[in-house]
Amino acid sequence: MPTRRLFLTAIAAAAVSGCSSPPAFAAGSLVDVQIVDRSRGETLPSWQYRGASYVAGRPGDRYAVRLTNRSPGRVLVVLSVDGVNAVSGETAAVAQTGYVLAPYQSAEITGWRKSFSEAAAFYFTALPDSYAARTHRPDNVGVIGAAVFRERVPEPVARGSEPAPSVAKEANAGGRLEAERQSSGASADAAAPAAQSAARARPDSFAQRDEKKLGTGHGEREYSPTSQTAFERASSTPAEIVQVRYDSHANLVASGVIPRQRPWPRQSDAFPAFVPDPG
Repeated sequence: MPTRRLFLTAIAAAAVSGCSSPPAFAAGSLVDVQIVDRSRGETLPSWQYRGASYVAGRPGDRYAVRLTNRSPGRVLVVLSVDGVNAVSGETAAVAQTGYVLAPYQSAEITGWRKSFSEAAAFYFTALPDSYAARTHRPDNVGVIGAAVFRERVPEPVARGSEPAPSVAKEANAGGRLEAERQSSGASADAAAPAAQSAARARPDSFAQRDEKKLGTGHGEREYSPTSQTAFERASSTPAEIVQVRYDSHANLVASGVIPRQRPWPRQSDAFPAFVPDPG
């Protein structure tokens, strides 16, 4: 029998308008995942390549992960960014804490959770500056994943109120969240010199490749309120896992994910403005 746990409720996402590009999303039967560029206020377009979804980020741009529950019941989403749990800072595993979404709710997760009221903003950056690399876990940089769980006994949602998305947390771990966040932030700062030294020690070709590859940085703290909620998983294994991979536009073109744009040949003009002199 699965144990009953406490999870953090997710914050309802604000609508993002003015998106002229096709939405970047990985469609699941339960949850869709979109990447929103907060610097430009638009949903990033996506490319499908060898069965995977890819988006192109720009270094320095902040982004959010938009999660949309497509089901009539509550779901738990364990969110992994670069192989790191976005709530707890642990090396990601499906049994960990995550966000709880109400039926058909959409929510934007904007950063690494630091407390019940703050998050450190996600932003695209060079791999050595990524949170994963600065905490000595660079192997899975470049992928955002959502492990989705159904609820065993759905709890009714009051009409007229849209709950905030929640993060999954053990019942006895509520008081530990702030301490974990402070500890993980300090370890990231302390790891920076070590990560830089490791980059210098690698062969030039690998170091240059890592410098160009994108990761997700641990940005400035911003207000991001959430709350805890009880949630019981219907099973110990995810109902589905949805993934979105990312890198710079140049890297995705070089790897064949984004087709190279060929210039159109010059078109002949039946009525040129002037008649040239004969050669």
